[in-house]
Amino acid sequence: MSRLVGRVALITGTAGGQGRAAALLFATEGATVVGCDLNATGNAETYELVTAAGGTMVDSGAVDLGDPNAAAAWVASVVEQFGKIDVLYNNAASVRFAPLTSDIENWHYAVRNELDLVYFVCRAAWPHLKRPGASIINTSSNIALRGIAQLPAVAHAATKAGVLGVSRQLAIEGAPDGIRVNTIVPGLVNSPATAPVLALGEQGPLQAVIDAIPMRRPAECSEIAEVALFLASAASSYMTGAELVVDGGHSASL
Repeated sequence: MSRLVGRVALITGTAGGQGRAAALLFATEGATVVGCDLNATGNAETYELVTAAGGTMVDSGAVDLGDPNAAAAWVASVVEQFGKIDVLYNNAASVRFAPLTSDIENWHYAVRNELDLVYFVCRAAWPHLKRPGASIINTSSNIALRGIAQLPAVAHAATKAGVLGVSRQLAIEGAPDGIRVNTIVPGLVNSPATAPVLALGEQGPLQAVIDAIPMRRPAECSEIAEVALFLASAASSYMTGAELVVDGGHSASL
């Protein structure tokens, strides 16, 4: 298993869920993983799991990527230590589901914690990615492609659509310098964030979402990580500007 040997991979949001799954998988494939999360305790646990499995990971601890200075400092520390960045996987996000008429703070929270942090980290890493083989992987959501009746999510829909727009444009701007930029578009994922609601089963608000998925289940975090690995590796060398929908057929069932 050596698809990422010699590559330095930055992964945001590695305290659990999809970020932890990606850290474990990328390290198994030979990458030096640099991970961060607001949850320093969870991030340290991921570091222990990666190292126990024989992988290499740098635990950057708690980093607030919604702060442009903190994001830039994090990237600078990686470049100072390793001299390069090969892969940037923007996985981190924090979502609040709120209706249009809710407190305006919910809108600003979504922009800061779902879109700003992608922009800030890409902006800081961009000069260090300008060479053939560099890969940026951004994370959107299928709510950017279709609405959802079960939850009020106008800000979430807007920011995840924004991630798609940012990724498309960066793919065009980065291509002459060898930077590939692709986006994973997950649907419902069984993660620490969704597990308590999923545990409600038929009594919970997500059961209707599952019923609308042709595969009749949410994705597992490891399944999203496998897609990220593909986009990080040379197996996707001719892909840029792509949006890989990983939602069990949910979008196709419209």
